[in-house]
Order: sequence, then C-alpha cells, then structure tokens
Amino acid sequence: MRLCATAALAGLTLAGCVTSHVMVGVARPPISPDQVKIYLQPPAVPYERIAILETSSRESLAFTAQGKTDAVIARLKGEAAKLGANGVLLQGLADRPGGSVGVGIGNTSYSGSGAFGLGLGTSAVMMQKSGSGIAIYVEPPASKKP
Repeated sequence: MRLCATAALAGLTLAGCVTSHVMVGVARPPISPDQVKIYLQPPAVPYERIAILETSSRESLAFTAQGKTDAVIARLKGEAAKLGANGVLLQGLADRPGGSVGVGIGNTSYSGSGAFGLGLGTSAVMMQKSGSGIAIYVEPPASKKP
C-alpha cells in the first residue's frame, strides 16, 4: 500500500513539471540563464550536447502568442543554465491544446398549462505553446594574446 502511495505521489509530481530534460552528455556547473544563447541553426564552431529539453507555456499566465513563446524560450534557457549549457539549439515550437473553458446559462418557467426552458452554452479551447531544444555547450572563443 505504501509503495502504491509513493508511486502515485511521484507520478503527480512529474505530471506537474513544466520543463523536463533527458541527459545525453555531461552536465557542467550551473550558470545564469542570461548567459544562454538560443541557436536556430547549429553553431559553426564545435559544441557538446548536454541534454534534450522539453517545455511548455503552461502555468505562465501569458495570453498572447508572443508571450507564450517568450515563456517557452525563458524556460528552455533556465533549464539549460541549470545544466551548465551556454546554448540551446532550438528544435521546434508548436501550439497544443491545454484545456477548455465552458460557460452555460439556462432558464425555465412553469405554469399550470406547461413548461418552457431555454439554455445557451459556449466553450473555448485554451492553447499552450510547447517547445523543444538541445542544451549545448559552445566553447568560448580563445582570447587573442598580444
């Protein structure tokens, strides 16, 4: 029984995660997310792959497409920084359904000769932005010595 409860708690904890990674290399000491650069193409210089990253805009309080994209990029940079990566090779951004909101109203009336009912309803799908990338470490350029 205790094992089932522990497994369920672990599952709920993982389900609540917004960002995840799978290690494919060796982590380095953490750095500031401000030091992480986003690459749309592989860098022209050698680099090391550290991890595959996945995230979404879930729970970001962003409403616009740009705001959701900014949240995804910030989360990718934050996760990469925790692993000591100074770059993220962006693999893709996409929209995905993140739930729905429904509203309904109704009214009825009844009299001695019959009843009348009226109802209206609507729902809207809430979209999230998801993103994936590869956390990489790009060797800084060697400084020129005089």
